[in-house]
Amino acid sequence: MATKQPDWEAINGLYRAGLLSVRAIAEKHGISDTAIRKQAKKLGWSRDLTDQVRAAAKAKVVRAEVRASGSQQEPRTDEQIIEEASDQAASVIFAHRTGLAQWRGIAGKLCDALDDMVVTPDNASDFARSLNAGVDAQLKVIKGERQAYNLDAIEGDKTVSDLATLMDELSKEA
Repeated sequence: MATKQPDWEAINGLYRAGLLSVRAIAEKHGISDTAIRKQAKKLGWSRDLTDQVRAAAKAKVVRAEVRASGSQQEPRTDEQIIEEASDQAASVIFAHRTGLAQWRGIAGKLCDALDDMVVTPDNASDFARSLNAGVDAQLKVIKGERQAYNLDAIEGDKTVSDLATLMDELSKEA
């Protein structure tokens, strides 16, 4: 059975447009984000159309709203558009933060359960799997929180990768 080849032309277009993350593009096309990154590096792709796409989308929104509201009303100002868009973005960020707080609580419960667990030869492999799952969950929560709170904007900040390395080493010793 032959595997379907990715539509690299479409992927290139989405990549260059810059509106979707590489992971979102990968999910949409049923391939790994690593494959897209390798292809982008190999072929020298850049996310060079992002600003133009955003400007065009903004213009379309303004035109559509002017048409929908009739010519009696003044077109919305850039400040009004920015305010509405930033309200929507803030709403998404707050929802992410709420969800991450819930996942942090779940990861904490798993940590407590593992801390209370008596490890025996009979349950050692279950303990190790649970520990690895807990480490993965904790790293994902930390990464998500850092993104949601814009903590990774500091160039050269390697806290998450350093923590990932440390937690990987700890899980190997368990």
